Formats: sequence, structure tokens, C-alpha cells
Amino acid sequence: MTNSKAAHESRNLFLEGPAGRLEAILWKPVGQGRPPLAALVCHPHPLFGGTMHNKVVYQAAKTLDSLGLPVLRFNFRGAGLSGGAHDRGRGEQGDVKAAVDFLAEEFPGVRLLLAGFSFGCWVGLRVGCADQRVNELIGMGTPVNSSDFSYLQNCEKPKLFVHGANDEHGEIGKVEALVESLPGENRLVVVGEADHFFVGKLDQADAAIRNWVTTRHPEVAASAQAAE
Repeated sequence: MTNSKAAHESRNLFLEGPAGRLEAILWKPVGQGRPPLAALVCHPHPLFGGTMHNKVVYQAAKTLDSLGLPVLRFNFRGAGLSGGAHDRGRGEQGDVKAAVDFLAEEFPGVRLLLAGFSFGCWVGLRVGCADQRVNELIGMGTPVNSSDFSYLQNCEKPKLFVHGANDEHGEIGKVEALVESLPGENRLVVVGEADHFFVGKLDQADAAIRNWVTTRHPEVAASAQAAE
């Protein structure tokens, strides 16, 4: 895993969600003016223990933070200290929108990147595709075996998919076919021998996100290098 680490302030807060308040954490670089991007990372299925503290979500947030970007994580309704009850991905779309609303208000006019892992990928990318304030998307552990991603067929926004070759919730052939079928700029990084949770392979997930973001945004790469 990367050793570079941006200095940030960590703020615990509650967002106003459609089914009650949503527990959240915002990491914000210290002493930074207008950031080039602000990021949101959505967590896996709450009924199976998924929260914003999940290791994959935490690593994705850590990677984006190390690039000098503000990063917001939150708990979906019914998870952690968030109000409401699980709604099978329907109401959770409103939770994601509330998080996007917060970022757009906190960083007006700044381009937004939305990332999601597993359930957070399925729900988050749906909202990110439809919301004009979100400019680019990252899907990790895309659960194509059990979830419908046909909504991506109308999404031309740049997308990165990071996927384990042995992901038990997303057959690699199905993920490859999905990404090949999508409009716009899309990249798939397959992490060899990795399962759904990238156990022992999180450094490769880190590298995939880092390389994609810095290639797309040279100003982010320059800023991160200067901070090291």
C-alpha cells in the first residue's frame, strides 16, 4: 500500500438524509484552496456487515486522500448511527444523493468523483450517472451476478472498474462483457487472484485508482508529488 499520506482534518458529522440523519466522515486536506476534485465513497451491503469502515472503502478513501482530495464516506440508512431502515437499494439512492448534495455545497463548482464498492457500486453509480454534478465514477467489486447494471448503458461518464479475478459476486467474464458494452471512456483493471474483498491485494486496488485519477488529472499528480 502507498506510504504517501496527505495531511487532512477529519470531521465526523451527520448528513440530512431522506429517511433520517446519515453518519458520515469527511477528510479534508489542511491548508488547501479550491481542490481539483472532491470524492464520495459508498460502502457495501449493510445487511452483511457493510459500513463506511469496510477495508476496501477505507483503502479507496485513503488512496484518494493521499492525492490531496477531500473524501466523504457515510453510512447508508440503518447502518452504524444512521437513521432509517435498509430499503434494498431503493431509498439508498436518496442517501447517496444527500451525500452528493453535501459535497456540492461544501465544495461549490468542484468536479465530483463517486466511487462505490459492491452494493455501494450498484447504488452509487446509478445515482452518479444521473446526477450532472458527478463527473466520473469508480466501481469496485461490481456485483454483476446478483444486480442489474443495465442503467450504465446510458452513462457516458468516464468510469474505472477495479475487480478481483476470483470475485465470487461478479464473474469476471460478465464484468468484462459489461465494461466492453458501455459508452464513453471506460477502463477495467482486473486484480489477479483477488476475491471480492481484495484480501491481500488492496495495494493493487490502490495502484489502479491512483493511476487512473492521476492520468486523468495531471494537476492532482503534481499536487500529490509536491506533498510527498
